[in-house]
Amino acid sequence: MSRSHRRVELALGYLLHHRPWRDSSRILEVFTREHGRLTLFARAVRGPAAKLAPVLQPFQPLLLSWSGRSEAPGLTGAERAQHVPGLPSACLLAGFYLNELVLRLTTQHDPQPELFDSYHGTLAGLIAGEALEPCLRVFEKRLLEALGYGLDLAAEAHSGARIEPDRYYDFRPGQGLVPARAHGGDALCGRSLLNLARENLSGARELADARRVLQAALAECLEGRPLATPAVARSMKRRAMQ
Repeated sequence: MSRSHRRVELALGYLLHHRPWRDSSRILEVFTREHGRLTLFARAVRGPAAKLAPVLQPFQPLLLSWSGRSEAPGLTGAERAQHVPGLPSACLLAGFYLNELVLRLTTQHDPQPELFDSYHGTLAGLIAGEALEPCLRVFEKRLLEALGYGLDLAAEAHSGARIEPDRYYDFRPGQGLVPARAHGGDALCGRSLLNLARENLSGARELADARRVLQAALAECLEGRPLATPAVARSMKRRAMQ
């Protein structure tokens, strides 16, 4: 078989996003462990008679097969890799947030097995009932590391001095952590940063500091292009308060 025509069988992966294509087909964005993120054309997977429609669901580990000559080959088969419970309804928006991060920030056809394992583990943790916020923050941290934008949470950006648990810092995108001029506002507690480095977050202050520094770093990677899922979450929260 020529290099231009590739056949892959039973690759472990997840469905990140799909959109309609023609009358009964879909274009799938999938994230696989060994082949990275890619686009697949799935024919005849819409409608009541479509056998694969119940299989091609987000947040479920799948075994995917495909074949084709282009950057977007055709899906030839799909089955559940294992039967796992569905993501709890309270975590669905968080799951779509994870999918959007992977979709927006990873490069097609670039295998990221460690990031895939982190994604898989995060979903498993949410399904098992682990606390939502720590799960998301740890995934964001690992995503930045996989992209080559990992945060140095152990030392100041300019002096190289060690981060001290009882001192406060500011985060400057593209540079790193610098001593804060004041303890209020958005200053980050050193203890929060060190616990983020250990991936051991629990208290409200630690989680708030971790959220601020990680969202600032992700915004730098996104180059000012906002994500959709946080906006949806804010809109839902406003409606619930009305």
